[in-house]
Amino acid sequence: MSFLSNAWYMAAWSEEITATLLRRKITGIPVVLFRLQNGRVAALEDRCPHRFAPLSLGTREGDAIRCGYHGLTFDATGACIRNPFSDRIPPGAQVRAFIIEERDHIVWLWTGKPEKADTAAIPRFDSLNAANGMPPLKGCMAMRANYEFGTDNLMDLSHIEFVHRGSFAGAGVIFAGKHEVREAGTELNSNWWMPGVLAPGHTFGIYPRDMRTDHWLDMRWQPPASMLLEIGATPVGAKREDGVIVRQAHIITPETEETSLYFWSTTRTTVTSTEEGDAMLRALMTQAFEVEDKPMIEAAYHNLNGEDFWARKPVFLGVDAGGARARRLIQRLKAAEAETAAA
Repeated sequence: MSFLSNAWYMAAWSEEITATLLRRKITGIPVVLFRLQNGRVAALEDRCPHRFAPLSLGTREGDAIRCGYHGLTFDATGACIRNPFSDRIPPGAQVRAFIIEERDHIVWLWTGKPEKADTAAIPRFDSLNAANGMPPLKGCMAMRANYEFGTDNLMDLSHIEFVHRGSFAGAGVIFAGKHEVREAGTELNSNWWMPGVLAPGHTFGIYPRDMRTDHWLDMRWQPPASMLLEIGATPVGAKREDGVIVRQAHIITPETEETSLYFWSTTRTTVTSTEEGDAMLRALMTQAFEVEDKPMIEAAYHNLNGEDFWARKPVFLGVDAGGARARRLIQRLKAAEAETAAA
C-alpha cells in the first residue's frame, strides 16, 4: 500500500470520541481512539505487541487500556504499565501512539514521523461554524473504493447533472457555467461560476424559484483528500457576501487501498433547527451520497480490476482537471517523501 505518510488524516468527528474505545483503520493502520479523563483524545495502534489482538476489544482502566487477550495494560503514551504474570515488563511491550490535534470539531491524526508534524498544515474548517450558531449536520459513509476516486468525484462537480437527478441536479446550470482550477502550493481550487441562472435548490424558501441569480460552486482541496465546498447564490450582480451560502466539508480518509471513510457535514440556510427539517436535510444528503455517489464511485473503481488509473489512459473532458491535478500532486508528494527517505 502506498499513502502519504507525513500528512494529517481525519480520524473522527469530535463527538464520536468518548470514553468508549473506538476502532478505525487509517492508511492500513488499525487505530484505537478514546477520550482521556482530561478531555483530550488519545490514539494508539490497535494491536497488542504480544499476540496482536485489537486493544479496542479490551477494557478501559482510567486512562489506560487492558488487552482483552492476556491482560497487558498500556497507558495513553503506548507504554506497557502492567504485566499480570510478572512484575517485569517484557522488552518491546510498547504500542505506537499517534499525534492528535482536535480542531473545528474534527479529530486529526498524524501518520508520519512525529518531528515532522506541522499543525499549521491542518486544513481549516472553521467556516462550518455558522454565524447563526447552529452546528452543521454531519455524517460518515464507508466506501468500497480507493480514496482518490472520491476526490475525482468531488473535484469534478459536473457530474451533478447526471448522477444527482434525485437530489442536487442542476437543471443544466453547469452547462451555462464557467469552470477554472487554481493551484497555490499544495492547495487546489476547482470553481464553477454560473451567472444569471434560476435560483438553485439551496435558496428555495428564501428566493423565488423563478428568480435569476448568480450561482457558484467553489471547492477547495488540500492533500491527502480534505475538501471544503461553498455553494452560493445571490441576486444577479449583487455581492457574494450578501447571498445565500451553504458550506460543506467533504473529507475522505483511506482505510486501505480499496476502502475509504467519507466524512461529510453541511451548514443550513435556516436560522433554527427542527427535528423535521434536520430529518429532511439528512435524507437529502443520504440520497446524494449513499444512493447516488457511492454506487457510481465504487463501480468505477472496481471496473478497473486492479489496474493502474494512469495506465488505462483516461480520457479528459477539461471539467475534470481538478481531480487529475489532485492525483498528480499526490504523486509528487509521495515521490518527494520517497526521495527524502532514500537520502
